[in-house]
Amino acid sequence: MACALLYNFKDAARLQKVRFALFKLGVSGRVVAPEELSQPIGYLCDLEGFSPVEETVEGGFSDEMIVLCGLSGPQLDALLSSLRRSRVVVALKAVVTEDNAAWSSLKLHDELRQEHEAMKGTRPKDAEKRSAHRK
Repeated sequence: MACALLYNFKDAARLQKVRFALFKLGVSGRVVAPEELSQPIGYLCDLEGFSPVEETVEGGFSDEMIVLCGLSGPQLDALLSSLRRSRVVVALKAVVTEDNAAWSSLKLHDELRQEHEAMKGTRPKDAEKRSAHRK
């Protein structure tokens, strides 16, 4: 079943617009809690072969992020179009792949931020915070 993982939507109206866009396509939206950030994306999406991990994560990220799983091409196009029409801009969006399904939400977030920043030419703030914390 198609699903969307939703991160850090603090504004209830924005979250409602995202959920409505998903609902129109028959896609379930799941808000990911901070304590779930270390879990594999595949586990959070209920994909076969993924189990929870015991790791806990310090920190997190504040960016809104949407991770899409199992959407068809037309569904993906319709969702992105609906979000644009609703004026809901979410910079960090990803589709679950064979490679990233095993990643934690934090790793996926950092990869998306790096890609986004490479295209925009700025440094990810949340990644800087975690790097400084690890030293």
